[in-house]
Amino acid sequence: MPLPYRGRGSRLASSRVASTSVHSPRRAGRGAPWSSHALRLTRRRHSSEQVPPGPEPQADFRSGKWLQEHAGGDARDSQQTARAGMGSRHRICSQEEVVIPCDSDNDSGSVDLQLSNLEDIKKDPSSLELTDSDIFDITGLSQESFIDSFRHLTQQGPVSEANVERLIQSIQEVFNGELQSEFEKLTFLRSLSSLSQTLPYDETTESFIHSHITDIVHVLNMLIEEEPLHSLFSSVRQEVFITIANLSYQDIHLLFGSEDRADLFSLITKSIITLPSVETLIQLQEIMPSGSYNTECLYRQTFQAFSEMLQSLVVKDPHLENLDTIFKQMDPWLQSTKDHERERATASMAQVLKCLSRHLSLKLPLRFQRLGHFVALMALLCGDSVTEVAEEAAEGMHCLLHVTLRLKCTIYDKKNHPNLRRAMKKCQELLELYSIKQFYSCPFKIAQIFEAFLNSNELFQFVMTTLDGLENLKHPCTQKSAGELLITMVKNAESRFEKVPEIMGVICARLSIISQPRVRRQIINTVSLFISRPKYTDIVIGHLLCHPVPYDRHLAELWRTLEVELPSTTWILWRLLRKLQKCHNEPTHEKMAYVAVAATDALYEVFVGNRLQAATFRLFPQLLMTLLIQIHHSIGLTMSDVAVPSGLYTGQEMSSEVTPLCFAIQATKSLLLRTLCWQEFNIMEKNKGWTLLEGKECHLQGVSLLANALLERNHLLAQKVMYLLVPLLNRGNDKHKLTSAGFFVELLQSPVARRLPSIYSIVRLKDWLHHGNRVFKFLALRGLCYLIKHQDMREDIRSLLPCILDLLCETDEKIVLLAIQILLQLVGTMDFTTLTAMMKTLFTLFGDESRQVLTICAQFLKWKLPQEVYCKDPWYISPSEAGTVCKFFGKKCQGKVNLLAQTLMFSKNAKLPIRRAAVLFVGLLLKYVDCSELRTKGTDWIENEIISIDLHLQPGFCGHLDLKALLHDPEPSLCIIASQALFRVQKVGAEPDSRQSIPG
Repeated sequence: MPLPYRGRGSRLASSRVASTSVHSPRRAGRGAPWSSHALRLTRRRHSSEQVPPGPEPQADFRSGKWLQEHAGGDARDSQQTARAGMGSRHRICSQEEVVIPCDSDNDSGSVDLQLSNLEDIKKDPSSLELTDSDIFDITGLSQESFIDSFRHLTQQGPVSEANVERLIQSIQEVFNGELQSEFEKLTFLRSLSSLSQTLPYDETTESFIHSHITDIVHVLNMLIEEEPLHSLFSSVRQEVFITIANLSYQDIHLLFGSEDRADLFSLITKSIITLPSVETLIQLQEIMPSGSYNTECLYRQTFQAFSEMLQSLVVKDPHLENLDTIFKQMDPWLQSTKDHERERATASMAQVLKCLSRHLSLKLPLRFQRLGHFVALMALLCGDSVTEVAEEAAEGMHCLLHVTLRLKCTIYDKKNHPNLRRAMKKCQELLELYSIKQFYSCPFKIAQIFEAFLNSNELFQFVMTTLDGLENLKHPCTQKSAGELLITMVKNAESRFEKVPEIMGVICARLSIISQPRVRRQIINTVSLFISRPKYTDIVIGHLLCHPVPYDRHLAELWRTLEVELPSTTWILWRLLRKLQKCHNEPTHEKMAYVAVAATDALYEVFVGNRLQAATFRLFPQLLMTLLIQIHHSIGLTMSDVAVPSGLYTGQEMSSEVTPLCFAIQATKSLLLRTLCWQEFNIMEKNKGWTLLEGKECHLQGVSLLANALLERNHLLAQKVMYLLVPLLNRGNDKHKLTSAGFFVELLQSPVARRLPSIYSIVRLKDWLHHGNRVFKFLALRGLCYLIKHQDMREDIRSLLPCILDLLCETDEKIVLLAIQILLQLVGTMDFTTLTAMMKTLFTLFGDESRQVLTICAQFLKWKLPQEVYCKDPWYISPSEAGTVCKFFGKKCQGKVNLLAQTLMFSKNAKLPIRRAAVLFVGLLLKYVDCSELRTKGTDWIENEIISIDLHLQPGFCGHLDLKALLHDPEPSLCIIASQALFRVQKVGAEPDSRQSIPG
């Protein structure tokens, strides 16, 4: 790993001297050797500041002749040496030290942002035509031409044809053989580099190299594979990088264009990045001496060559295709968890960007597709915990801003110039507030500038990369930087995002691995920003509802801690509520929509979190009724009755206790508690109201209990719910309408109900009286019972008497009782005809098996039974009292045959006392029956009824008994009474003309 700075001041001073005396491209003569870009463009920290030369001269074929390199000499000597010679002089290290010149931070090609030339833009941004020259002034880039600033490789003189042939022959031999020793490898590589210098003027060389690209790539691949990945004991790897760079300067790219070249690029990148840290390499040298090589020096020179190789790929790249390829290769290493690997990758990219910022010459179409990802990743690295990584990234971001400016100026047409000018003005204003170091140490400031230059797709890349950084870049300060970047970018550019669902997906996936409270808060704030914008509210809610229920603690925290401005809270809660309401319009026979269950769970989490309390109060009526309707829909369902999206619960087993109903009950309880309805909640608890709500048959009882509790304890909220229900009653399916109707009817007890127009009260109840569902009829009568208390509404209710009278014929006991209760209130106002019709209908109720109905009818008619019919002892032990009762009915009642028929119905009762009394009554009443009427109808039906008494509930008996079996009943009292009754029946049938005279 590169060593820390060893004195910034002195190093910079020596760099400036070297830069002005050696590396000014304008001073180089046309035939003079061109100084190495590895020395000019590579970062200082990765250069060998003190390089001891090798002890012996080395052969080098790259200039077409044997080059004798001297051990001594200062930086100026390099100007007199062929570029190819740099490799051997600075590759072999021993004891003497040579200062390698480096670029100054303040040379003519500096990319420091000097934006003072934009004063005219400040004054009138629309008055200027934006040109490339403006961009150079803005960014401080040199305006020197590419040819002047970056000359092609030259040599001291043309290489003879014989030497070219000799080089080609030596290289050709390698293709047909093998390279064994290090000397053979270096000779091959240097020969290839020397041959590359003849390309501009030698057609033989050009033809040879182009026809053997595949062979060259294959040999280079083998050379790198043979180098150990855990150590650095030779300069072969360095020479490979130099060779590739030399060919790149001649437009021969060995790393682009085919799969095998891409593999070579990946291999050589891995070979340098994955080397152990410098400290480890030094330790290895102590354990395994490498002869004359100085490992630290060799590493730095190898890394120099690698950086120059990367730069050689982009200096003449007008479409940024090569930059895109380089970035794809370096991307994984920029995110490496190993500090020294991350630093090497960052330093390499910083130098590539620095080279681009000086020599960028763009042409359309531009093919760099990952600008947003690149910006975000470099910005994250600016907050890296390793100081060297952060500093390298800051310099890289410095250059990347220049590249981005040029990139956007190339893309934008004239009509978009005002947008670019505004962005540049904003950039200038921000940079004037901070120093370069301050600026690039604050990720949110970086985001503020780049937000203006990135399109929607690039913004998406930026956000996704930032989110990835929360997981992949483990250091706490990097996570903090990612959080700052994310929240700033979303605040500034949220209206331009087009892939919010994808962003939400990554956010939800990352929540579980982010432990820092501050970073989690920033992530949740990002979701809050998206969800609070009407453009994205439904998208975000829809995505959040596509997660397994019950929500895990991370998603629960997100729902509970949404941080939105007050005006947006009601909107968010309303959209969530609407997701649930729409599900209630679906047919009830189909599976329940999963979104209904998910939305219910989300509402529960929102209520528990209390961040949207004001909106909860405001939407209380809608929330309460929607949740009660959801309870009704959920009764009896399990999660297998829910249309769960496929793959949602992959690898998860859902508890059998998880049901749609439990979510709905939880949400309803939390709603009452969150809106301070403590007393209403207590009433439900005391009266088992929650159990009632959960029951299929008693759900409406629970609804009525809650409605009455609300009406009693919070009249204002009850009134709001009633007004809400006026239009709600006409919507949804039957369960939706039933729950709403049940709640609405109870609220009609409120005094304000009289203010409702009749079309919403009495007319609506009249419609329910004719409804096919008996429950609606019951609710209509219950509502009329409440409304009839108001004198001014009785007249309208009186018009419903025909409908109410018809309901007396219903078989449902509750309906009949309510109808009688209403009629009791109106009996004093009835005319004779209506009263007669009512009496005839009520009289038929005496045949009803519900004794309670008979009692109520008797009370309604103000009947009082005479003293003669009371008998405190059972009839079978008091025959005289029983006879008195029968005598009374025989004298007072008409239609005794019908009375016999009704009595015989009780002879089938399962209880012995009732059966015994019924048979006794039949026998005693027969003497008062009109013989002619009885003769007309016959006595067989009476005999059969008595004979076929159903005794299946008695032990030892089953089925229907005949007369003989009845006479042998195990209960003696029943046998005797049945025998007497049958005797009287048969006697009446045998003597139809004679009157029965049984003493009473």
